[in-house]
Amino acid sequence: MRDHRQLRAFQLADELVLLVYKVTRDFPKEEIFGLRSQIRRSAVSVPSNVVEGCAKTSSADYLRFLEIAFGSLRELSYQLELSHRLGYIREKDWTDLARKLEETDKVFTALLRSRRKALNPLKP
Repeated sequence: MRDHRQLRAFQLADELVLLVYKVTRDFPKEEIFGLRSQIRRSAVSVPSNVVEGCAKTSSADYLRFLEIAFGSLRELSYQLELSHRLGYIREKDWTDLARKLEETDKVFTALLRSRRKALNPLKP
């Protein structure tokens, strides 16, 4: 088993969850069970899948959960961009979110690339 707390991808995803909860606190009331709820679920899904993947004994299962986490990260990115375009996220908050999303995406991309290569060393 791997220690998820040692992974930079987990650390960034965890920071992103806290930021998302802070930013979505002021969403319109009509979005409490709509977009806000979906954003929060997507945000929590990212580090949760990393944790679950780290608990798996096989490298293939670990990679699969990292890929699920990455999919949730991309879903979250779209939902936050949409919220910004709808005017639900203030410009200052959007700047912080966009920066954190980009950094998290880059770290996940590198982690996935290395795990895929480790699993299939002969593939280019």
